[in-house]
Amino acid sequence: MTSKIINMAEKIKDAEDRLLESMFESLPIADDGFSVKVVRKIRRRLWLRRLTLPVAASIGGLIAFKPLAGLAATLANFTSFVPDAYLNTAANALPQLQMLIMGAMLLAVCLLGLRTLED
Repeated sequence: MTSKIINMAEKIKDAEDRLLESMFESLPIADDGFSVKVVRKIRRRLWLRRLTLPVAASIGGLIAFKPLAGLAATLANFTSFVPDAYLNTAANALPQLQMLIMGAMLLAVCLLGLRTLED
């Protein structure tokens, strides 16, 4: 549903409106396909820019895969040299599922409280 005010504004035109309409009513300039070529070139460059980063990241990932696999194997062998007491302490320092759920609930309550304070 359109507003009556907008419809009235479209129907009522003063001299300035008619002058502006006549100034901007012109035939397109014949450019022998120049604008089409420019638009095509711009679109080609946009697609080139859109595809360059993912292709470069894929190539880099393929190149880095073998060294990363070697690093992961080395780190896996390194854990055999670390005493079990250190590994158990690190595992105990990680938050448990109950603590994560309580933290998420506290975060939700704080966000809801801030939203109600804004209103």
